[in-house]
Amino acid sequence: MEWTIEPTTPTKRYSIMKVKNDPYEALRYSEFNVFLILRFAMVFAWSMQFIVIEWQVYSLTKSALSLGIIGLMEIIPAVSMALFAGHIVDQNEKKSMLFKCILGFSIISLGLFLLTWPVVASGWSTPIVLYSIYFLVFLGGLVRSFLGPTVFSLMSQIVPKKAYPNAATWSSSVWQIASVLGPAVAGFSITWIGIHWSMCTVVAFSVLALIALSKIESKPILNPKIGEPVMQSLKEGVKFVFQNKTILGALSLDMIAVLFGGAVALLPIFAQDILKVGSEGFGILRAAPAIGAFLTMFISAYVPLNKNAGIKLLVAIFAFGLCIIVFGLSTYFWLSVFALFMSGVVDGISVVIRQTILQLKTPDHMRGRVAAVNSIFVGSSNELGAFESGLTAKLMGTVTAVVFGGSMTLLTVLITGISSPTFRKLDLEKDLEEHRKEE
Repeated sequence: MEWTIEPTTPTKRYSIMKVKNDPYEALRYSEFNVFLILRFAMVFAWSMQFIVIEWQVYSLTKSALSLGIIGLMEIIPAVSMALFAGHIVDQNEKKSMLFKCILGFSIISLGLFLLTWPVVASGWSTPIVLYSIYFLVFLGGLVRSFLGPTVFSLMSQIVPKKAYPNAATWSSSVWQIASVLGPAVAGFSITWIGIHWSMCTVVAFSVLALIALSKIESKPILNPKIGEPVMQSLKEGVKFVFQNKTILGALSLDMIAVLFGGAVALLPIFAQDILKVGSEGFGILRAAPAIGAFLTMFISAYVPLNKNAGIKLLVAIFAFGLCIIVFGLSTYFWLSVFALFMSGVVDGISVVIRQTILQLKTPDHMRGRVAAVNSIFVGSSNELGAFESGLTAKLMGTVTAVVFGGSMTLLTVLITGISSPTFRKLDLEKDLEEHRKEE
């Protein structure tokens, strides 16, 4: 909720008047709407590609560990290059950086399309196809290390600071819509048109992202330390995050939740071997959490989550852990769908609050590096969580691995909530009001 101070008399006495929250504030900037189209196309393409490749790899190997290796192949470059990528992003113009990222992704997707096309790969052995897929996924991790910080930095230059929370909500909502449609389309398209033509669709959406990017103007470089030594720049970025307890707490919580709540990485096993629902059911299962998150984010545009943000974040992640446990124990398809749906609902709260914290508390000249640290903590933990889930599933069994992950999430939230009263009391209303006054 916004608050403004309006003069009531010539003697400079002031009264506070409540102003209705504008749920469409960020959408009133034309470039931001183009940015959302770009973001939709890229997330749709990336999420669809991941599902198609997951299905292909499990079909080739019937191995949970092989699914985990997909995540490992992406996390190695994503983590190792993240800080360097953040430095590069802060030193360069954001539109040109994003063009290079999308172009790189398009080339990788084209390669995966060829690998899944029987006309091309029919004479290749299964290990060669598998290792080639892993290699391209590895290259995708390199691209991703640059993509996240670039998108984060570019968005902050498209809308003013006062619109950051609303922009974060809409950006996350579009991310969730694409995350719904990408896996859902992948699940059905695998059956309808085959794996290779599903990959062709991925390539088409990456081209759409390039077209959308051409409609966004180049932005100035806001970093006052152009040419700063790499190590000094990286050190400054890491130091800022670890000294800011609010950012560090939010990133750490979300990292643990994603790391141990990586049940989605095992969905091909649940779909094929436990629930026995085929590729269509797999698509529904994969889309369920994204649908839940999208609904949450749409509502949050009307009901902001800035007040008492700390306790809301803790409760949301705790509920996420419970949902993962229910999913792991379920042997009924629609109960599993409901548990995943509810995990998305509470995860949506977590995403909006975390993105708002990052946008409000990060200086303009450090956005690339902070986003890079964020990708290490949260973004890369998706892939590390996939590997953790694959490994624990092999060691403990699939169901036990999922329940273990959910239980670790609950334990982490309880420890954080008890040990950090400052984080429990976190409220973003004051930060938001200060930015509005600056505008």
